[in-house]
Amino acid sequence: MIRNFAKPVLAAAAVAALLAACSQQQTDKTADDAGAAVNAAQDATSTAVGQTSAATLGANTVGGFVNGLAVSDMYELEAAKIAYSKSDNADVKALAAMITTDHTASSAKLKALAPTAAPTVALPTALDERRQGLIDNLKAASAADFDKVFLTQQAAAHDEALTLLNGFADNTEAPALAALAKEIIPKVTMHRDRAKALLDAMH
Repeated sequence: MIRNFAKPVLAAAAVAALLAACSQQQTDKTADDAGAAVNAAQDATSTAVGQTSAATLGANTVGGFVNGLAVSDMYELEAAKIAYSKSDNADVKALAAMITTDHTASSAKLKALAPTAAPTVALPTALDERRQGLIDNLKAASAADFDKVFLTQQAAAHDEALTLLNGFADNTEAPALAALAKEIIPKVTMHRDRAKALLDAMH
C-alpha cells in the first residue's frame, strides 16, 4: 500500500519539477528578450548621436575629423573580428573580411598623414564610450540575433562615416586629409550598401 501510494506522489513531484524548469526557462527567455530590446534601443540612440556628431564637429574641424575617422576604423575592425568568429553566415563573414581589409588600410593611411596634416591632434588609442557600447551589445547578441544586430549596426555606422567623410571632403585647411576622405568614400559606400542588402534579405 505504501509503495502504491508513493508512485503518484513521485510522479506529481516530477511534474512539478518539470513545470518549474519550464517556468524558469520562460523567465530566462523573457529576460534575454528584454535585454536584446534594451541593447537595440541603445544602438538606435547611438545612431542618432553619431550622425549629429559626424555632421557637426567631425565634418567641420580637423581634430574632429581625425578623431572621428580613427575611432570609426577601430570600431569597424573590432566589430568585424567579432562577426568573423560569431556568425555562421558566409555572406556576413565575407562582409567582415572586406571591412577588415579596407578599414585596416584607411587606418594606416590616417596614421601616416595625421602627424603632418594635423600635428596638434593626438590620435585616439581606444574606443569612445558610445562605440564601446555598440561592441558590448554585439558581444551580448544571441546566436539567433547576431547577424541582424551586426548588419543593423554596420548600416548605421557606415551611414555615419559617410556623413563624416562627405562633410570633410572639401576641407581646405587640411587638403591631404580631405583627399583621404574622398578616397575612402567609395569603399565605405560599398560596405554600407552590402550591409543593407543583407539586412533586407533577412526580412
